[in-house]
Amino acid sequence: MSSFFIPLNTHSHYSLLAALPKIPDLVAKAKKVGMEALALTDNGNLYGAIEFYKECKKEGIKPILGIDCYLAARTRHDKVGGIDNRRTRLILLAENELGYKNLIKLSTAAHLEGFYYKPRADFELLEKYNGGLIAIVPFGASEVATALRIKDKERAKAFLVRLLGIFGTERLRLGIGSEKTTADAAVLLPMIQELSATLAIPLVAVEPVFYLEQEDKPARDTMLLVSAGGALGEREVEGNQDYSFVSAEEAVRRFAHIPVALAETARIAERCNLELTLGTWVFPIIDTGGVAPDEAFRKTVEAGYARRNIQKTQETEKRVAYELEIIARKGYAPYFLVVADLLRFAHERGILTTIRGSVAGSLSTFLAGITNVNPLEYKLPFERFLNPERPSAPDIDMDFADNRRDEMIEYAKQKYGADKVAQIGTFGTMMARGSVRDVARAMGFDYALGDRIAKLIPFGSQGFPMSIERALELVPELAKLYKDDDDTKQIIDMAKKIEGCARHISVHAAGVVIAPTPLTDYAPLQLDPKGGKLITQYDMYAVEEAGLLKFDFLGIKNLSILADAVARAKELEGVTIDIENIPIDDRKTFEMLARGETGGLFQLNGAGMTRYLKELKPTSILDINAMVALYRPGPMETIPQYIERKHNPRLITYLDPRLKDILADSYGVITYQDDVLLTAITLGGYSWLEADKLRKAMGKKIPAEMEAQRVKLIEGFIKNGTTKEKAEQLWRLIEPFAAYGFNKAHAASYGKVAYQTAYMKANFPAIYMAAVLTADSGDVEKIGETVADCKRMNILVLPPSINESFSGFTMVKDVGVDKIRFGLTTIKNFGEGVAQSIIAERTAKGSFKNLSHFLERVKDRNLNKKALEALIKSGAMDEFGERGQMLANIELLLQYGKESAEHSGVSLFSALPASAGLRIAEAAPATQEEKLGWEKELLGLYISGHPLDKFRAVLEKREVNIQRAKEEYKEGMVVVVGGILQEVKTIITKKNEIMAFLKLADFSGTIEVVVFPRVWNEHKALFSPDALVALKGRISNRNNTVSMVAEKAKALA
Repeated sequence: MSSFFIPLNTHSHYSLLAALPKIPDLVAKAKKVGMEALALTDNGNLYGAIEFYKECKKEGIKPILGIDCYLAARTRHDKVGGIDNRRTRLILLAENELGYKNLIKLSTAAHLEGFYYKPRADFELLEKYNGGLIAIVPFGASEVATALRIKDKERAKAFLVRLLGIFGTERLRLGIGSEKTTADAAVLLPMIQELSATLAIPLVAVEPVFYLEQEDKPARDTMLLVSAGGALGEREVEGNQDYSFVSAEEAVRRFAHIPVALAETARIAERCNLELTLGTWVFPIIDTGGVAPDEAFRKTVEAGYARRNIQKTQETEKRVAYELEIIARKGYAPYFLVVADLLRFAHERGILTTIRGSVAGSLSTFLAGITNVNPLEYKLPFERFLNPERPSAPDIDMDFADNRRDEMIEYAKQKYGADKVAQIGTFGTMMARGSVRDVARAMGFDYALGDRIAKLIPFGSQGFPMSIERALELVPELAKLYKDDDDTKQIIDMAKKIEGCARHISVHAAGVVIAPTPLTDYAPLQLDPKGGKLITQYDMYAVEEAGLLKFDFLGIKNLSILADAVARAKELEGVTIDIENIPIDDRKTFEMLARGETGGLFQLNGAGMTRYLKELKPTSILDINAMVALYRPGPMETIPQYIERKHNPRLITYLDPRLKDILADSYGVITYQDDVLLTAITLGGYSWLEADKLRKAMGKKIPAEMEAQRVKLIEGFIKNGTTKEKAEQLWRLIEPFAAYGFNKAHAASYGKVAYQTAYMKANFPAIYMAAVLTADSGDVEKIGETVADCKRMNILVLPPSINESFSGFTMVKDVGVDKIRFGLTTIKNFGEGVAQSIIAERTAKGSFKNLSHFLERVKDRNLNKKALEALIKSGAMDEFGERGQMLANIELLLQYGKESAEHSGVSLFSALPASAGLRIAEAAPATQEEKLGWEKELLGLYISGHPLDKFRAVLEKREVNIQRAKEEYKEGMVVVVGGILQEVKTIITKKNEIMAFLKLADFSGTIEVVVFPRVWNEHKALFSPDALVALKGRISNRNNTVSMVAEKAKALA
């Protein structure tokens, strides 16, 4: 290797709040300064290994994969505070594939067995997994340096001797550094050289890299403060050490006195020759009874004709043969068999599923029981799922009822092996808003300033996160603040340096990997820092490169709601519903959607969607599919045209007659991503491969790529018989679908679930809404919205009842009136265990007749004073007496219950003889205000009444309530609404003025209200929690969140 210095201790942002460089920037810097090789040694992990390897290969630099490994002070199993939080470091570099595999196993064991503040290896692991590894003892941060600093040369020597016993002089090196990175380098160096000579361990120059340029040091210091949770002046940051990227020329200057140490870096780089085979997928092993996977899958598909009750025709046989040939050619049959097996288990266990994405375009998967949509009925193309010309991985996204997703993962572990299954890791990064807030705090600025700047940054959209730079271009107010205010400029400039850096690892929302052999043959593992689940250290892109296909197990709340509603319909109404085979032309369902009753529905709720559905008045599931696809940025622009054409077919036109075959079902409106691709193929002469490139270009939204596609596609249109004018018109129709277009199969799959939820709500309203409320338990805001929906549907929502409530929300059968009762576990301070005890006692022996009967029968030690008060205050005991009187006698009730328990076994209450009977003293009844306050405290909302009741007539006379204001009023429109202030939060501005953020609620919903200092000063006497006020202000709609900016206020009267 011609280079005479190679960086061997380089860190990327995957060192999690300890280093700044993104991997492309790191590799670009190495290339710029002429490095032939580069090592990546992140702290204790391999997070960036695959990305780094690929980037180096792309740029013609030899990648050296390693870890800056933490070594336990004693063993990895010792975890005693004050002793084992001390650790040392060892740099490990992979020479070859064996070394890489050992890095994976070492890092996995350090995380799973040795984690104590940090993932720690120990000598036992080094002895077990040292093959193919070169070890470098760091200069300043090692056990050797620690010992030498206290003049304990024997301890330093003993440590090295132990390492020599594992790595030998061939694979062990002593690192040396300069005073630039190690303050006491001049003191340490002679002692290190002496040990090198004594033990024959070669020296190597190692300068740790944590940022690229010297001027990045303040940004890294700020990042360390963010990590530690402190601010400048509160915590110390590292001194004047320079951890920037060192060029070969600079290295020569620093190590001119020890040239052999420089040369050793190149010798080590020459020895590290790891070659990885990436992108070659392996599949889980599934028992096919000795039959080849292709044949086994074909038989599964053939059996599906009878199971699906589908007539075998020439069309179906031709389609299936075509699909199976492509699946066989690509070698994907094992993957399909595993997915079919997982879904078979789900169906057998009654776990509701649906499949997202383009796989619904496959007839084979429909017959195999994988998908639930017949692609022939919806004209779904198979090629959008598996392009014959594209070597892409199969991608089948499985959705399960979210309350049973863990069962599915557990089944996969049992079936395929616990050591072969893990969830995929994903990285949370320093996003634009978060970076600003973190930096402002770390730099010691006032919280209000950081918050103000952050709130001026718009939210990004799915797949396109907002950057600070883009926000400065989009938001004039932010740009002006940046230009005029020095503090703002400091914060933003610093935030831009750390923006995008990895902050933490967590669990991917859906991704699971299943391997044919132990996962550590392919990827390093660890535990999710928050939940303790086994996850890969590689993200979804890296695991695929490592050969592991991602299986998506996504939990969908609406599937849980559907399953719950179906079960309740059978239990309460005696009706058995096959949700996959309900009629798709149900009149009640479409009438309900036309009325805009969309609360609790999948994909169809929300103010904007509801408004469009009321205008559309859908009459078929195709309308629902179209709305699911169109209601997103870009395509949303065509919704009015879609609605107009549905109601007036004379408006339906086609720019080219050939488009009729593609767009007939959507009234001539381009609705799906497939419409774009089929237009490119039919009118532009594209192949499916070219159409796929068009899709990817649209997805990336890169202007240069979009322009290239525009020119190519218009040329194709013209070449295939379209005029230039019409060709350009077609492009203008296609362009809004850049990035956001739904594929038709995905819309059909989600449209079906949306329809199923609407069907259950329309036909079993109280049952369905009870299921929605149960699924949202704990989310006070959503519960409030759903209860308001119930009232609009004339469903009576009742407080909990000791004799009627079960655990969650339940429908109460009553003649002519739909009722839903709060559950016992919805009461704050009331646990699941005691609720189940009450329900079990009542189920076994009948209702509780009175208060004494309840106290005598319930024998649960958790039914203590706090729990009993919660029952009384929430209204659950109203049938036994008046709340105020029962609360005033709470000690007497506790005594009575305990004495009853002493006569009949173990219970929780005590004191008076049960035979004496329960006599409670007179007491003042609770006021209505007290009752409502208790309900709000314990249930999250008012049930038996509302503080606004006395103003109900006044408020209902107004044309506008909060719900209408949010749904119908546009940006800047003036509105007057009245309600109760649920929240009042004040902050101090930079000018030392008070402003506030309010939450105003009426009978229809809630809205956030911003009160700037002038309005606060004028009306602050009105702004207190639970105050009843009328507010005049302007509607603000930022990032699809509707709020109000107050201009005037007065008390309701």
